[in-house]
Amino acid sequence: MSRRGVLVAWALVLGLGALGPGVAEAGKSRTQYSGVVNLNEGSKEELDRLPGVGAKAAERVLAYRQKQPFKRIEELVRVKGFGKKKFEKLKPFLSITGPTTLTEEKASGSDAPKKKKSRH
Repeated sequence: MSRRGVLVAWALVLGLGALGPGVAEAGKSRTQYSGVVNLNEGSKEELDRLPGVGAKAAERVLAYRQKQPFKRIEELVRVKGFGKKKFEKLKPFLSITGPTTLTEEKASGSDAPKKKKSRH
């Protein structure tokens, strides 16, 4: 094999290695969320269901609201572990009034059909 052929072969191997993780990630399942969690009334389990929020963070939200209820969803950034970036990701799923309606649906990659939102 010529030197150029060897270089092309290595480039292909390296290129496929770089594509490997991306291709594998495409098959991973995703979770789609809809609805909201009431910051003032949601249970620890309901707060834990928020994307990127764990049990400890949910406990910190509960401790914060025991001291004073949330007047605005933006106050969440005052709770340890919730910065502006995390708040922006959670914003569509937060409320301070009404019932908690957050649901999660697991969908696998691009093979899963997209669920249409119904308007009532």
